[in-house]
Amino acid sequence: MSPQVAVEGLSHIGIRVHDLARSRAFYEKLGFDFAWGPGGPEPVAAMRHPSGLELNFILNAASAKSPNILMDVPEKHAGITHVALKISDLNAVEAALNDFGIAITGRRGSAALFVRDPDGNVIELARD
Repeated sequence: MSPQVAVEGLSHIGIRVHDLARSRAFYEKLGFDFAWGPGGPEPVAAMRHPSGLELNFILNAASAKSPNILMDVPEKHAGITHVALKISDLNAVEAALNDFGIAITGRRGSAALFVRDPDGNVIELARD
């Protein structure tokens, strides 16, 4: 058997964004709390969810309205296309999204909803 890298779990997800305040307001609606930043040469700021998930915002997207190169252009590029957040009640989540004015951009039957953050990053809210 080949040796394996001893991964213990997910540390964080890095998401390139244009504006920290705009991203922070969106992700707070999904239950994330501001943790730290901005700091470093990029710079980077972070939010954490009570479930333990951390998002690192890389604050150097040049434009506030650029297309998502992985999802919105005909040529398909390699990369992470979306983040899936685990939920238990699809109907309650859909109602909350509607209350917050967050547009649902897709569905996977009765198992998942898709939304976009202010920078066009795709977020799946999945019951599985």
